[in-house]
Amino acid sequence: MARSIQFAAPGGPEVLQFVDAPVKPPAAHEVRIRVKAIGINRAEAMWRVDDYIEPVSFPAGLGYEAAGVVDAVGEDVKGIAVGDQVNVMPSFSMNQYTTYGEVIVMPDYAVIPQPKSLNYEQAASVWMMFVTAYGALIETAKVGPGDFVVIPASSSSVGLAAVQIANYAGATTIALTRTSAKRDQLLELGAGHVIATEEVDLVKEIERITEGKGVRVVFDPVGGPTFQKLVSLLSFQGIAFIYGALSPEATDIPVLNMLSKMTTIQAHNIWGTSGDETRRNTAVDYVLKGLESGKLKPVIDRTFKFDEMKDAHRYLEQNGQFGKIVVKV
Repeated sequence: MARSIQFAAPGGPEVLQFVDAPVKPPAAHEVRIRVKAIGINRAEAMWRVDDYIEPVSFPAGLGYEAAGVVDAVGEDVKGIAVGDQVNVMPSFSMNQYTTYGEVIVMPDYAVIPQPKSLNYEQAASVWMMFVTAYGALIETAKVGPGDFVVIPASSSSVGLAAVQIANYAGATTIALTRTSAKRDQLLELGAGHVIATEEVDLVKEIERITEGKGVRVVFDPVGGPTFQKLVSLLSFQGIAFIYGALSPEATDIPVLNMLSKMTTIQAHNIWGTSGDETRRNTAVDYVLKGLESGKLKPVIDRTFKFDEMKDAHRYLEQNGQFGKIVVKV
C-alpha cells in the first residue's frame, strides 16, 4: 500500500485528500518510482480548481514533477533499471499520470536520470522551470548577445529559470517584479535590470534601459493589461511569449503596433519541447551542461513535508515565493 493525493471536486487546498491504494505494477513502457521529493507548480493549483488547459476527470490526482528511485520497470523499458535515481519531466496529461504520491507509475519517456550534482529536492525543482524557459528562449527565439529579454513574474521558478537561461545565452535580462522587496535577490541571481512595476513607469524604464530601441523578447506568464504595453515595447520583428494567465483581467493586443513592427505573439508551454524525443534530449543536454558549469542553479524557496501538501498549496497561492516550492516524501 502507498499513499497518494487525490481530489473529488474542484476547490481550494482543502479538497486535497490522502488515499491509500495497492502499489500497481508498471505496464509496458512504464516505470515505477519510489518518490523522494515533489516539485510544486502553479499548473497544479490551476488543475485543482479545474481552470487549466484541459478539463479535469474526477476523481483526480495531480503533479508534474518528482525525484526518486526506480523500484520496478515494465516490459520494453530501455536504459532505466531498478535502483536508478531518476526525475520526472512534465510531458503528460494529469488525467493519465500524476506525481503526488509515495509511489508513482510514469511513462518511460517522462523519466530521465537525475543529475549527479543535485540532491532529490533540487532535482525535483529543475525540469519544469528550465525546460519551459529553454523552449521559448533558446529553441524558438534563439536569444543571444545584444538581445534584451523582459521577464515578468521574475521571482517565480520559471521566471528565475528564464533569467538564468537568457544570461547563459549572453542576453541582457530585464526582470519585472511588483515591488522592490525582491530586487536584491534578483540582482544577485544575475538579472541585468530590475523594474518594480508598482513603483515606476514600466514603459519609460524599458525605453530608458534599451535607449529607445525596444526589447526583442518578452516571456510572460501574466497577461492582462500589462501585456499590451510589453508587446508595444518590442523591437522590429520581436517576439512575445505568453505561457500563463495569472492576471484575471482581459489580455488585449496592440494590433496596429504589431503590424508596423511585424512582431509575433506566441503561446508557449513545456510540451512543445518535452513532448518530442529529439527536442527533449537536446533540452536535457543543454540544462545538464548549464548545471555542471554553474550557470544554471536550482532555486528553492521553501520545503514542506508530504503531510503538509495543503499548506504547500496555500503558500503557493500567496504569491510570495522566490523560486520553487518542494515537498519531501
